[in-house]
Amino acid sequence: MLIAAGWLGAGAAAAAGRRPIALGSAALALTATTGRALTIVALVRAGWWFGAEKVLIAGPLLAAGMAVAVAALLRRRAESVALMFAGYAATAAVLVTVLHGYPVSAGVALFAVSGIAAATAVTWRVLGARSSPRASRTAGAVAVAALVAGTGLAASAGATPVSPHRHVPVAGPAVGEPTKRFTFEAGRTTVDAGGRKVRAWAFNGQVPGPEIAATVGDIIEVTLRNRDIDRGVTLHWHGYDVPNDQDGVPDVTQAAVLPGQQFVYRFRADQAGTYWYHTHSASDVGVRMGLYGVLVVRPRAATGVDVVVPVHRLSGHDLPAAFVTAAGPGAPVRLRLINTDSITHRYAVTGAPFRVAAIDGMDLRDPPPLAGEALSIPAGGRYDVVTTAAAALSVDGRRLWSAETTVSGMPPSATLPADARSADAHPGATRSAEAQPDATRSAATQPAATDRWPVFDPLTYGTPSRTSWSQFDRSFTLVLDRGVDLRGLLPRYAHTVNGAADPDIPVQFVRRGDIVKFTIVNRSLVVHPWHLHGHHVLVLARNGQAATGSPLWLDSFDVRPGEVWEVAFEADNPGMWANHCHNLPHADAGMMLHLAYE
Repeated sequence: MLIAAGWLGAGAAAAAGRRPIALGSAALALTATTGRALTIVALVRAGWWFGAEKVLIAGPLLAAGMAVAVAALLRRRAESVALMFAGYAATAAVLVTVLHGYPVSAGVALFAVSGIAAATAVTWRVLGARSSPRASRTAGAVAVAALVAGTGLAASAGATPVSPHRHVPVAGPAVGEPTKRFTFEAGRTTVDAGGRKVRAWAFNGQVPGPEIAATVGDIIEVTLRNRDIDRGVTLHWHGYDVPNDQDGVPDVTQAAVLPGQQFVYRFRADQAGTYWYHTHSASDVGVRMGLYGVLVVRPRAATGVDVVVPVHRLSGHDLPAAFVTAAGPGAPVRLRLINTDSITHRYAVTGAPFRVAAIDGMDLRDPPPLAGEALSIPAGGRYDVVTTAAAALSVDGRRLWSAETTVSGMPPSATLPADARSADAHPGATRSAEAQPDATRSAATQPAATDRWPVFDPLTYGTPSRTSWSQFDRSFTLVLDRGVDLRGLLPRYAHTVNGAADPDIPVQFVRRGDIVKFTIVNRSLVVHPWHLHGHHVLVLARNGQAATGSPLWLDSFDVRPGEVWEVAFEADNPGMWANHCHNLPHADAGMMLHLAYE
């Protein structure tokens, strides 16, 4: 932007006859160009994904503009037009990254050339027609030719066949008669949030919906009915690797349940852990409005105090409301922290050491005690924290207190745009201790300064264990970005994967038994919490650094701007599966693709 402003300012000054100002502005542009070259080198060293279009398109445009401008200044001929040309080239170089990004496209390069030539033709017509009457016509012809060629290439790319997402859902083995039965009715209602009545979409008239508590070995049956949600509802068991026909993705594993209809889910609870459920039909609206709930599967010999906290923000109010759970001195306490929002939440535990026993329902190997580290939980993620209570434990949704143990969560600032609310973007706020139950005021009145604590890194936590995977049968790279999606009939500014947006992203195919590797690259400026349905993935590396802690099996993980994650999984659950960003508005804006078994 500095380069573009420098050249355009120089061109305007030259046209006004103020050459000293033009020379000074051109010097600014040249200096900024040197800085731009250094940033491009740094980006390419971080990964070709980050610098491809800058090297192959933006770089040549900047070089061409600079060469023409410098030559005109030295010869003192058509200076204003040449300087403006350099400004247009620099502007196009910026727009290539902002509007398109990755991957490099010849069509986009031609569009950039067309725009530069058209702007130059108009400028020459206004400022330089007397000295060179043919120049503007030549530039105009170049603009038209580049536009026609670029449009042809874009249309050809858009004509690439994309496999349809509809398929026959794959059923798992018969599970027998249910041992736990539930009936959920989805409907519009009003609920109490923060002492105020707010509009919501709810299961059985409550937010969150009824908790599904099961024991390993139970067979769960849930009958879902829709009273009046016009956009339809489903139940997706987030993180629970159910058979494909139970996954609850409309138009992929089932049809959306419309008003007056019902659908019955049935599966075996064979994996202990902390999970949750939510609608996957219009999920960017439905989950935010309250169509979610908790699924907890406990081992048969569960002991101690168990507290479930599904954090959610409903109409600007933090949920759940405060409640108190009794815990005798020295009693083990498991805090099941569930992030049901589309943004990252951050927690801090003070007053006693704690361990992160499980993440995303999967136990960690030999987790050591922690203190003085904050927990950053991605959208859709779950952390099981174990500690020891000394008195009553109070839970108010983001802050959990006992006489000696405090767990505080930092809610996002309501004034920030959704894309900016990452775990480390803001310190958050806490309410007055006077609003808390009397049993917790003594601890709440002495809050710890946790906003500067380092963030817990699960990739280095616990005892490592070797995996048996020495090679991969399939490898896919997902480059996450924001740009104009040109593959559909109408261009749109979307959250993209490899330059395309749902439903125009090709399906990625695997075979049963394949060991599959994903490399996930975030070129954008916002966090993308990634979520693959039907499978947990093993984290291999982040930014080229191998994971060194306990084997980390996740179903939701934050890919922050500039990060590169490498994860792998075994293809052992046949069907077609959604694979998407769990910032649900991002998914709705295009950041969703599908993985299918051949």
